Amino acid sequence: MSLSLLLALGSAAQAAPTPITLEQAMAEPDWIGNPVESAWWSWNGQQVQYTQKRDASPVRDTFQIASSGGPASRIEGAARGDLDTASRIHNASNTQAVFVRDGNVFLRDLRNGSLTQLSHGNERARGLGFSHNGGVIWHVNHTWFHWTQAAGTRQVANLRAEKDPNAAPAADGLREQQMATLQTLRRDREQRDALREQAEQWRATDPTRAAAPVYLGDDVVIVDSALSPDANHLLVSTRSKKAETGQGGKMPLYVTESGYEEFENVRTRVGRNDPAPQTLWQVDLASGKASKVSLDALPGIASDPLAELRKAAGKDALKGNRDVQVGAGFGAPSMVWNADGSQAAVMLRSVDNKDRWIATLTPGSDTLSPRHRLTDPAWINWNYNDFGWLADGRTLWMLSEQSGYSHLYTQAGNARPKALTGGNWEASMPVLSHDGSSFYFLCNQAWPGDYEVCNVSVNGGAVREVTALDGVEDFSLSPNGEQVLVRWSDSYIPPQIAVVPAAGGQALKLTDTRSAEFKARNWIEPQMVQVPSKHGAGVVWAKYYGPEVMEPGKQYPIVMFVHGAGYLQNVHARYPNYFREQMFHNLLVQQGYIVLDMDFRASEGYGRNWRTAIYRNMGHPELEDYLDGLDWLVENKQGDRERAGIYGGSYGGFMTFMALFRAPGAFKAGAALRPVGDWMQYNHAYTSNILNTPEIDPQAYRTSSPIWYAEGLQDNLFIGHGMMDDNVFFQDSVNLSQRLIELRKDNWYMTAYPLERHGYTRADSWYDQYRRIHKLFEQTLKP
Repeated sequence: MSLSLLLALGSAAQAAPTPITLEQAMAEPDWIGNPVESAWWSWNGQQVQYTQKRDASPVRDTFQIASSGGPASRIEGAARGDLDTASRIHNASNTQAVFVRDGNVFLRDLRNGSLTQLSHGNERARGLGFSHNGGVIWHVNHTWFHWTQAAGTRQVANLRAEKDPNAAPAADGLREQQMATLQTLRRDREQRDALREQAEQWRATDPTRAAAPVYLGDDVVIVDSALSPDANHLLVSTRSKKAETGQGGKMPLYVTESGYEEFENVRTRVGRNDPAPQTLWQVDLASGKASKVSLDALPGIASDPLAELRKAAGKDALKGNRDVQVGAGFGAPSMVWNADGSQAAVMLRSVDNKDRWIATLTPGSDTLSPRHRLTDPAWINWNYNDFGWLADGRTLWMLSEQSGYSHLYTQAGNARPKALTGGNWEASMPVLSHDGSSFYFLCNQAWPGDYEVCNVSVNGGAVREVTALDGVEDFSLSPNGEQVLVRWSDSYIPPQIAVVPAAGGQALKLTDTRSAEFKARNWIEPQMVQVPSKHGAGVVWAKYYGPEVMEPGKQYPIVMFVHGAGYLQNVHARYPNYFREQMFHNLLVQQGYIVLDMDFRASEGYGRNWRTAIYRNMGHPELEDYLDGLDWLVENKQGDRERAGIYGGSYGGFMTFMALFRAPGAFKAGAALRPVGDWMQYNHAYTSNILNTPEIDPQAYRTSSPIWYAEGLQDNLFIGHGMMDDNVFFQDSVNLSQRLIELRKDNWYMTAYPLERHGYTRADSWYDQYRRIHKLFEQTLKP
């Protein structure tokens, strides 16, 4: 949908909003109608199957509905044995598909629907793929299997993090003397060697025998492995078993079934254990030889981007290559073989978060060939790391932020990557069409919060929008490639499913799981607005909630909402993660407030520069954006500058602290929920990206942590925190409260929720917390 039409609809006349109570807004969300959580095609594309949570229960049911529309039916009993799954892999000719269900491997013939179960076990199969001869490969705990129609299932590789029991012992003078002087010992060894050699010969000539174990040593832990499609070679990543784990925490639990205090082990803090470096191995399965792969060829591997900070902190200079990990994490692939097994592509990421490489490896070579380097003086994004091979088996494809936005590229050999997409928008979730001729992916071309399925040829050219649903969540291609199954949502429509022609056209909406009560309500449609930045950031996208008709001359109290996670997008056409907060905003508007929800700098969906604007400086650009938003409300929406409040959870709680501490008087009240008070208490994976580590960049932590600004508090503050929070520890709020006590601050209080973790799950806790927020705003922002 075009931006102009969207904004016009946002301001068009609507039926009066249905009043909402706080009790209803914070009730168990089953009353809304549970969303479609995942969806996939049946083998022939005639049906769509999907999962949905059962009302008043954690149980998930699977339903089936005709792809042409009609009533849905629950799949139960023996019929579940014929289900496919959402993660299905098609072969090159699109005649077969493999998938893992309940941990086991299944092969579906797409020509007639026959289903063959290839594995039976209680441990989950992984690494699933087709072999070059039409077979199927997978592993269970790094023991690899190869199935073919002719030979059935064979074990082809067995990786073990153990010492080789047949390896020659270390040189030892006493041992040598024993063997030289005692004939019986020599004879015993010769007999053992003869038995081993016979077993090896029989194994080599007998195709029914399982593969010999490959021993990598007892000083490593196997992280990942990938078998070549010809089942001849393995790539393996390991980490040292002796890697420093760091000091973890122990979280007390007070409300327990036993009646006694109990303790739960929780994560380490940032800088207390850098991610363990990993080693890449290549294994020749014919010989059983395992060899380490050199990383020396990776460009920049020996350069330290943190050298100046290290020097300023009085730390020793880095020597040799930087530590790396194989893969980029967050579900992205790490090692991908081409179809014939002649090359493997590997993604590696520096532990300091500044570089991401894609390199290729030819079997038999222990040296990587660099193909692509993405480097960033701030940090490499944890998203947009998809890559793979085109159908020719020689050309790589990848997502990269090298232009400043995530876009899709191909690369033939060592040639310069060719951009298939470009512009000030982002491409994500790329999927090759079944025939390998084009990519389908998500794009937000029209405006940052409008997500559609798009298509582009592997040779480049025009980008075509396939859908016009505004709020696409995810998608999958039908088995014949002619239709797209889309999970989509809207501001007040939890995720549903629709089918759209792959060539483009009208969407056929298959489900509407909302309750009759929820559908009957009229809600305040958020207006998508662009707030001008007075701090060089261009515009800041935001959701505005206000009355349809403003009362002339009236100044409205203001509430500003701050989304969590930092790198998250909330100004979009999808159903929000913060659906309860959205209902709360409806309540506030019906009681005379206006509300602004901003995608401040650091938010997702706006490119690399927006994402990294907070590098070494968290809480500062974001506060500038909120102060600009406050000005905009005063200048354009009759907002009352003297009656403004702010609230949010997690990162939003952190920003509430920063707003009240660093801009005293700007906000008369704030509610900080499950807030970060000191970034030195948070985890490594997230925090070290943005602030490096406390050891080498202590100033970044002091600049970015609210506890150092607490003296600025002069307004009204409510802190709410779950005592079982294993993400942002309750200790953050306890430490901050002690700081406020020592500073002799008043007009603040804290409420603890003994049975809540980071994401609250109990309606009574939601209600209690928002009752307190509502009371705070009513007492401080109303005349």
